[in-house]
Amino acid sequence: ILLSAMAAVTWKEILLLTGLVVCCYWNSLSCGFVFDDVSAILDNKDLRPSTPLQNLFLNDFWGTPMSEERSHKSYRPLTVLTFRLNYWFSELSAASYHFLNVGLHAVVCVLFLRVCRLFLDRTSSLVAALLFAVHPIHTEAVTGVVGRAELLSSIFLLAAFLAYTKSKGPDHSIVWTPIAATVILVAVATLCKEQGITVVGICCVYEVFVAQGFTLPMLMDTMVQVFRGKDGFPCTVLRTLLKLIVLVISTLLLVIVRVQVIQSQLPVFTRFDNPAAVSSTPTRQLTFNYLLPVNAWLLLNPSELCCDWTMGTIPLVETLLDFRNLATLAFYSLLGVLTYHSLQHGHISAKAVIMALSLIVLPFIPASNLFFPVGFVVAERVLYVPSMGYCVLVAHGKLKKISWLLMGVLLTTHAVKTFSRNWDWESEYTLFTSAIKVNKNNAKLWNNVGHALENQHNYESALKYFLQATRVQPDDIGAHMNVGRTYKNLNRSREAEDSYLIAKSLMPQIIPGKKYATRVAPNHLNVYINLANLIRANESRLEEADQLYRQAISMRPDFKQAYISRGELLLKMNKPIEARDAYLRALELDHNNADLWYNLAIVNIEMKDPSEALRNFNRALELNPRHKLALFNSALLMQESGDSKFRPEANRRFLVYVEEEPDDANGYFNLGMLAMDANENEVAERWMRQAIRLQAGFRSALFNLALLYSQSHREIDALPVLDELLHHHPEHVKGLILKGDILMNHKKDTIGAKACFQRILHMDPTNVQGKHNLCVVYFEERDLPRAERCLQEALAMAPHEEYIRRHLNIVRGKIAAISAAGQPLAPGAGKEKNVRKSSPAESFDGRGTSQSKELEGSQPDKRTKTKSTKEIKDIEKKRAAALKRLEEIERILSGD
Repeated sequence: ILLSAMAAVTWKEILLLTGLVVCCYWNSLSCGFVFDDVSAILDNKDLRPSTPLQNLFLNDFWGTPMSEERSHKSYRPLTVLTFRLNYWFSELSAASYHFLNVGLHAVVCVLFLRVCRLFLDRTSSLVAALLFAVHPIHTEAVTGVVGRAELLSSIFLLAAFLAYTKSKGPDHSIVWTPIAATVILVAVATLCKEQGITVVGICCVYEVFVAQGFTLPMLMDTMVQVFRGKDGFPCTVLRTLLKLIVLVISTLLLVIVRVQVIQSQLPVFTRFDNPAAVSSTPTRQLTFNYLLPVNAWLLLNPSELCCDWTMGTIPLVETLLDFRNLATLAFYSLLGVLTYHSLQHGHISAKAVIMALSLIVLPFIPASNLFFPVGFVVAERVLYVPSMGYCVLVAHGKLKKISWLLMGVLLTTHAVKTFSRNWDWESEYTLFTSAIKVNKNNAKLWNNVGHALENQHNYESALKYFLQATRVQPDDIGAHMNVGRTYKNLNRSREAEDSYLIAKSLMPQIIPGKKYATRVAPNHLNVYINLANLIRANESRLEEADQLYRQAISMRPDFKQAYISRGELLLKMNKPIEARDAYLRALELDHNNADLWYNLAIVNIEMKDPSEALRNFNRALELNPRHKLALFNSALLMQESGDSKFRPEANRRFLVYVEEEPDDANGYFNLGMLAMDANENEVAERWMRQAIRLQAGFRSALFNLALLYSQSHREIDALPVLDELLHHHPEHVKGLILKGDILMNHKKDTIGAKACFQRILHMDPTNVQGKHNLCVVYFEERDLPRAERCLQEALAMAPHEEYIRRHLNIVRGKIAAISAAGQPLAPGAGKEKNVRKSSPAESFDGRGTSQSKELEGSQPDKRTKTKSTKEIKDIEKKRAAALKRLEEIERILSGD
């Protein structure tokens, strides 16, 4: 089809159109992801390579399963597939997405020029294509990334139409290959966006009024003759009917499949999305019909464009006396006159007009609200295809009556407006502030500017916009929720709770026998979640928070987030069994949610079931192999198990984790701990150094690096590391004990060692390790009486410590021996070997003990819940007992 289009379009025309598109839209490459792009691109898991490709055909445009009630029911898998290709090529680099959109718009322009050549002369068709290329109404479809649905659908819509024009043979016979191609292309266009199916209607209009040359009088005469029985159906009519029947049947099949895909459910919209949709008669009909001239005016005068026309943008037309009904009447009158005159005559001009009208009317029907409600009042991007008909009318009608100069001015002003409008889409802040200049009565716009400022952590300014939204639309539940959330971010909990309570009071009341979920937007139920999350910070209100979660679940039993939040609360309330049940219920609703499997694993840890926890961590990683928290905590669980068979896999997971979080020092620290477990000291040193570079003063990494040096007989290298540790953490007892041990045994610095141990006792006079080691210093200084008194005090502090009693007996034996020899007991008397004995709890022979104690506090924020106090005490007791068993070396005895 594209080659056929190029056959009727010269390369100069293609280059002209492409160059014009590039000139108008090159600045869109600097725009980011804004508005609906956030949901369709940034938050859509279907773009990620880890998501199975089949999910694209099971979920809607926004990544929500079609089976869920909160689904938008917009089924556009082929469009999402192009997003996924963009992600594969450049991940979340917005420029590549915008670049492809600009290229697709250029392709549409070329195809549109080829279509125009079917019923316009070369000059008029080129003018129509140029006008289409630069029309400002297209900025939302081209510069907004989600507008790609319009671009792709339009390409296949025009291709399907061009294919159908080849279905008539030279002898007026039916050529079935183009018809089959048309049906396939219609299906593809529909899988890009729903309005693609309307090309079937355009083909029908073309077949009857252009290909066969019928006029309305000719059709009436033919029908009259057939009904009178004078003549049978002419062959031409029969062939036309046969082709149309094939098109209609194929269309019906597509509609049936589409209805099956949405499971016969229309999406749930609220009165805030489309106020007229929930209005009574005649307000609903008058407003929806008034929207038609509003859209026509945007095509005629695209000077004031707005990205969002919902809520109070267009006030409801409530009575027949509303003067805006005159605009509706004028629109229908003009449309009627054009339709009547184009159907009355069979000349080429009439054919051009009828095809222009079909391009305007038929593709717009799905978005018109006339047959079924949609989730918006006006949307500029849905005018992308209808604008083709408008451009045909302008090019066909104006060139005969106005000068080329005026047409040049029109093209120039439109191009400048398009280029300027692109800058509005640079960021969410610029987009929504530009929209507020056009429309100040839309609370959603005030909310969205607030969201943009909130994302910049400018909460004070965001609050002003959210409060303005509540003034513009006092019954907007979402606006009050935004105010509450912002107050919470500003640590103004009282005001936050009041705002959430206002939002809660605006929720529709439960009506017996009526399904609640169908009357409220699913996201509005988050008011219960937000309020519960706020008040559960108060330990005395946990039950109240739980009641709110249960209330949300009772209103919507499939409210997954309520189960997740309630599970977290139940963990906080020390109810792990109920928390597990909440997560299992959520998994019934979303079995492929990696976060849920991760949370369930955390519950298993609380229930002291590490094997089941590891299995659930693994399930999370099967669904998302790069789930950062699951990688970290599963590797940590393997490491803590002490089972060497887990060590390679734990190491692999930590390596993947640091790929995902290269600036998180904890990942490198734990890689270092694994290397120490494996006695790979050089590797361990490298990882520890990396952790310290990323996080200055990293307590655990500094201590364990010093410990590593001590074990490797590099005690002197350990001293500067310990100095850095004690600089950042002067109260670090183990660091002081290790430093004192090195100063005593390797630097022979009893003064420095004594200062370390005295510092410990100054912070904690009951510290047995520090007290005992200070006693050893006195012994080293040959102050035996003081050493004796010190050991007596240590024994009083820990009467069950046998090693203190043993050392006291040794000192007393020495005192008795010296006294028997008649030698003085003054410090320094006699010549003894260095008999310094470290505390058994601080022999540092077993690196794992210091590691474990440090690791316990190294990563408090990686798990949803930390270990209970009782569990930590039990672990510490076991570790202390293990250390005492390690103390087998007696270095105090020196011979006599």
